[in-house]
Amino acid sequence: MASTSLWMDIDIAPDAGVLDGVRECDVVVIGSGIAGISTAYELCKRGKSVFVIDRGRICGGMTSRTSAHLAPLCDDLVSEMTKIRGKEATTLFCDSQAAAVDRIEEIQKKEKIDCDFRRLDGYLFQGQGMPADIIDEELEAVRDVGAPVHRLMGVPFNGCENRHVLRYPKQATFHPLKYLAGVAKACRENGVTFYRDSPVEEVTEENGIVTAKTARGVIRARHAVVATNSSISDRFAIHTKTAPYRTYVITFEIERGALPDALYWDTEDPYHYVRLQPGQANTDYVLVGGEDHKSGEADDAEDRFRKLEAWARGLISGLGKETHRWSGQVLDTIDYSGFIGRDPGGTNVYVAMGDSGQGLTHGVAGAMLNAGLISGEDHPWKTIYAPGRVPLKAAKNFMAENVTALKSFAEYVAPGELTSLEELTRGDGAVIRRGLEKIAAYRDKEGALHLNSASCTHVGCHLHWNSFETCWDCPCHGSIFDVKGQPINAPAIGPLVRVQE
Repeated sequence: MASTSLWMDIDIAPDAGVLDGVRECDVVVIGSGIAGISTAYELCKRGKSVFVIDRGRICGGMTSRTSAHLAPLCDDLVSEMTKIRGKEATTLFCDSQAAAVDRIEEIQKKEKIDCDFRRLDGYLFQGQGMPADIIDEELEAVRDVGAPVHRLMGVPFNGCENRHVLRYPKQATFHPLKYLAGVAKACRENGVTFYRDSPVEEVTEENGIVTAKTARGVIRARHAVVATNSSISDRFAIHTKTAPYRTYVITFEIERGALPDALYWDTEDPYHYVRLQPGQANTDYVLVGGEDHKSGEADDAEDRFRKLEAWARGLISGLGKETHRWSGQVLDTIDYSGFIGRDPGGTNVYVAMGDSGQGLTHGVAGAMLNAGLISGEDHPWKTIYAPGRVPLKAAKNFMAENVTALKSFAEYVAPGELTSLEELTRGDGAVIRRGLEKIAAYRDKEGALHLNSASCTHVGCHLHWNSFETCWDCPCHGSIFDVKGQPINAPAIGPLVRVQE
C-alpha cells in the first residue's frame, strides 16, 4: 500500500500560483504547514500584509502526515522535561501548549470551521512489561506543573484492566487539514497571498529588509518567519540541537462506539499511540502509530507496520480492514521544546522549528509567539522557546544525537550497498560506490536510472534510501530528497549533484 495519510485528500488553496517577479509585503512566511498558516492568520488579524510561500503544494509537507493528537503536555513526559528544564520552564511550556489547543478551539468556532474538533480525555497507560513507577513519577511531575491529572487502573483495551494509568482531561483532536483549509480561507479573506511550487533558495537581510529569493521571483518584506519544519535560515548551529525521527501510522475501520473516543499512548519505547477519527455512516477510523526510529537508520517500514497491526489487533477488539498507512518525520529537540522566535543571526528573521512530536501545538504556539514578537510585544514564552538557548542540562542528549553526524561521515569510506548499477532492480534505490564517490542510485519503473551524489546538500551527511516513501533521507538533520535529487524537506535548499552514468 502506498504512503497516503487519512488527511491528504484535502487540497488547501489549490489555486495558489507560482511566485513570479518582485513582490513586497510586511511579512513573508516561508513554509505552509500548521506553523506557517497559523502565523499568517495571527499576523493578518493584526493588520499585516502577508505572503505565504512553499516549495510544494500548500500544506503538502509533514503537517499532512500528523496523527493529530492535541495533547498539551510534554510528549517525552513531563517528568523528563522537568529534569532538564526545571519546574518553572516546564510549567510555562505546558501552559503554552494548552494555550495552543485553546487557540485552535477558539479559531474553529470563530471562523465556523467544520473540522471534527472535540475535547476528550487522554490516557497514558503502562506498557506491556514496563514498570509502574514511571506512572507515579509522571503523576507527581504533572501535578507539580499544575496540569489536571487523575490516577486510575485500566484502559478499554484487551488485557489492560490492571495496567496503571494516568487520565488527562481537556485533551483534544480534530481533522488537521479541514481545520487548516478553513484557516487558509480566513487568511485569504484578510488579504494573505499564497504561493506554491516556489522553493526559496536564499533568505538575506539588509538595511532592515528581508529578501526571499526563488528561481523566478523575489519577495521583499519587513520581517520573515521561516516555518519550514527544519529551518533554512540557519546553516548548522540550531540543527545540532535537533534530531529527525521517522514515525509510522496505520488506520483501520471500526464500528462507531466500539472504542471510547479518547487519546491513548503507552510507556513502551518506542511508544504506541491511538486515536479515533469520525468516518462515514456508523464507522470510525482507528489511528495507531509508533515504531519510531532515527531517520535513515532503518529501511524496514513493512516490518514496522506489521508490528503496529499485531499490537493493535491484540489490544483493540473489532478492528476492521486497514484503510491507510503512512509515515512522517518529527524533529526532536534535545530539551523537548521547539526553537521559536528571533533567529540569533538576524534582526527581522524569525524561526519556528523543532516539534518534538507535538507539531500541531508547537505550530500554533509558535504562531502566537512570533506574531507577538513581530508586533513588538514582550511575550512570556520567548525564553522557553528562544532559538539561541544553550540547554546545558541537555548535554547528554546533545552528545547522543550528534553521534549520528560522526557515523554518517564515516560511511563515506564504507563499501556501497550494491557493487554495480546492474544489480539495481526497477523501483528500488541503493547507495553504490564508484571509485572515491558514493552515488544515490534509483532505477524507476520504466528502467531509467537517476544518479546523484549521496552527499546531502545541507552539510554533506551520507544519505539513506527510504523504500516506503521512495526518497532519500538524511539521518543528521532531516533533509529529504526525491528520486531526481530535488529537496522536499528542509534544511537542504539545493538539489543533489547529478552524476553521469
